[in-house]
Amino acid sequence: MKGLPNSMRALIVEFSKMPGIGPKSAQRFAFFILKRPIAEAKKLSEAIIKLKNTVQFCKMCNNLSDSELCDICKNETRERASLCVVEKPNDVISIEKMGQFKGLYHVLLGALSPLDGIGPEDLKIHDLIDRIKRGGIEEVTLALDSSTEGEATALYLIHTLKPLGVKLFRIAYGMPVGANLEYADQATLHKAFEGRNEV
Repeated sequence: MKGLPNSMRALIVEFSKMPGIGPKSAQRFAFFILKRPIAEAKKLSEAIIKLKNTVQFCKMCNNLSDSELCDICKNETRERASLCVVEKPNDVISIEKMGQFKGLYHVLLGALSPLDGIGPEDLKIHDLIDRIKRGGIEEVTLALDSSTEGEATALYLIHTLKPLGVKLFRIAYGMPVGANLEYADQATLHKAFEGRNEV
C-alpha cells in the first residue's frame, strides 16, 4: 500500500477485516468511497453508527431487532404454537425468504462446540426451554446447520426437549453435509421443510 495517504490505508485495513474481503476488494471499496460525494460517505458512516446504536437482540426470540421485540414476534398473524429453532439471525432471513414457515423463531446464537469451549450454557437453550414450559408451543422444528456442531446441537436439543411434551421435527437435509442455511437456495430449503421428520 505504498504511495497511499495514511487515511486511505487505514480505511483499506478496516475493510479488510470484513469476512470475505481481501486487500484488493478493500482497496476497491476505499477508492469507490473516495470518488463519491461527501454526502454519500456521510450517509454510510451514519448508517453504520445507527446500526451499532440501535440494533439489539429480540427479548423473545434473539433475532435482530431495533426494538424490544422483532417484527416477527410482534406479528399477531404468525402461528404461535409452531417454533423454528435456528443457530443465527441470518438463518431466519433465509427461511423467511422461502415464505413457507408461518410460525415463530428461536435463535440460539451459536451451536455447541466443545472444542471451542461452547456448551449449552453459552447458547440460548435455557430461554428455549423456558418458552416451551410457559405453554402454547405445540411443535418445534430444528433447522440447524448440517455441520458437526449443528448435528451435536440438534441431538442435545432432541434429548432435552422431548420430555417437555412438544412434537419435535428436524428439517430434511437434501443439503450437503457441512452446508450453512444462509447459503442454501430457496428450492433446497423448501424441500427440506417439506420433508421434515418427527424425532
